[in-house]
Amino acid sequence: MSEDPELSDILDILSDEYARDILAATSVKPMSAQELANQCEMSKPTVYRRVEQLQEYDLVEEQTKIQTSGNHYNVYAATLSEFSLELDEGAFETSVTRSQPEAFPGQQETDTADRFKKMWEHL
Repeated sequence: MSEDPELSDILDILSDEYARDILAATSVKPMSAQELANQCEMSKPTVYRRVEQLQEYDLVEEQTKIQTSGNHYNVYAATLSEFSLELDEGAFETSVTRSQPEAFPGQQETDTADRFKKMWEHL
């Protein structure tokens, strides 16, 4: 989403306890859906629904964790670093600050050709 969402949309997603738990957990380190389900004590379908909503507003980013065994899986990392709400002379002003999450330990920046080569080697 290129523009910041409307105030009510952001407040709706941030008012959800599950979404806040996911944001808090993924602000510490990227986590898989299973890790989020365990840590946040929610079902995996609930994790996926909330992650999808958070991704709609660019509050969470999906990353692929590459395994040498070939069993790659997705992890999620919070991009929201700050949300502020200000009431000034009868009008609300909001600000959403996003950050680029750091790669998880062991993740290497690779281009498409490098990933294809590694995939081919594991076949």
